[in-house]
Amino acid sequence: MAATVARPALAQDGYPSQPVRIVVPFAAGSTTDLRARIFADRMSADWKQPVIVDNRGGANGFIAAEMVARAKPDGYTVLFGSNTLFVTNPAMFRKLPYDPVGDFAPVTLMSVSPMVVLVNNNFPARSVEEFIAYAKAHPGQLNFASGNGSSRGGGELFRSMAGIDIVHVGYQSSPQALTALMAGDVHLLVVDGGAGVPPVKDGLLRCIATTGRERTGVLPDVPTVAESGVPGYEFSSWTAVFVPRGLPGAVAAKLHDKIVEIGHRPEIQERMRADGSVPRFGPPEELAQFIQEDGARWKRIVAVSGMGEG
Repeated sequence: MAATVARPALAQDGYPSQPVRIVVPFAAGSTTDLRARIFADRMSADWKQPVIVDNRGGANGFIAAEMVARAKPDGYTVLFGSNTLFVTNPAMFRKLPYDPVGDFAPVTLMSVSPMVVLVNNNFPARSVEEFIAYAKAHPGQLNFASGNGSSRGGGELFRSMAGIDIVHVGYQSSPQALTALMAGDVHLLVVDGGAGVPPVKDGLLRCIATTGRERTGVLPDVPTVAESGVPGYEFSSWTAVFVPRGLPGAVAAKLHDKIVEIGHRPEIQERMRADGSVPRFGPPEELAQFIQEDGARWKRIVAVSGMGEG
C-alpha cells in the first residue's frame, strides 16, 4: 500500500523533468497564442524547464487537436484551446478528426471574453444601426470576415438576427482577417478582444459594438449589439487548457495548480482584463460542465445561423 501511494507522489515531484510543449490551434498574434506565451514564460521560470509554444493553426483547429489527441499522455504536450475546438466544431461538423470528449481531459477554464464588432475607419456606417441600414440598402453587396469558428459564429449570428444579406469570407487566422479589414477588403469582423482591441486603441479600426450582455470595461463607451438594435444578441468566446486523455492524476494536478496559481497573480489578471477578458480559473469538473452548457448554446447558434457544414 505504501508503494502504491508513493508512485503518484514521485511522479508529481519529478514533473516536469524535460521541456513542455504548449500547442496553440491558432496563428501567432491570436488571443489564445498571446495567452499561451504569457503562461509559458511564467511556467518555464517557475519550473526551470523550457516551456515552448507550438502554433499549429489552420483547418478550424483540426490540426492541433488531432496532434494533441494522439500525443503521449505524460504532461509534456498541453493544449491551450478554445470554444472553437470543443463546442463550435462539434456543432458545425458531423465528423471530426478528434473526439472532443474522449480524446482530452480538461485542466482548467482560463477566461471568458466578449468579442468586438469592427469596421474599417472609412466605412460609412459608424454604428450597428447604420451598418444594418446600409446592408439592407445594398443586399448581397457587403461581406464579413472570420478568422476562426468563434469569429464566424459571431458574424453569422449577427447576420441572422439583424436580418441582413451579407456574405462570409473566411481567413485562416484573426490577424489575417484584421489585415483584410484594415485594407478594406472586407466590411465587418467580429473578433475576440485580445486581437481586436489593440488596433481599435491605435485608431486603425472602428469598434461599433461589443457582443456581451453588458458593456466591457476596456471599451466602456462602446454599446453592446443588443442595445444597438439587435435585442437578445449575446456572444462570447473562451480559452481553456486540456491534456490528452489518460494523464496520471498527480501530473494533471501539478499542471492544473501551476496554471491556476499563475492565473491568479495580479499582473496576469490585469493583462487578461486589458483585452476585455474575464479571468475564470477553476477545477477540471467546472470546465467539463461549462463545455456541456456552451455546447448546447452553440447548437442553437448553428441552427439559427445556418452555418453548419456537413
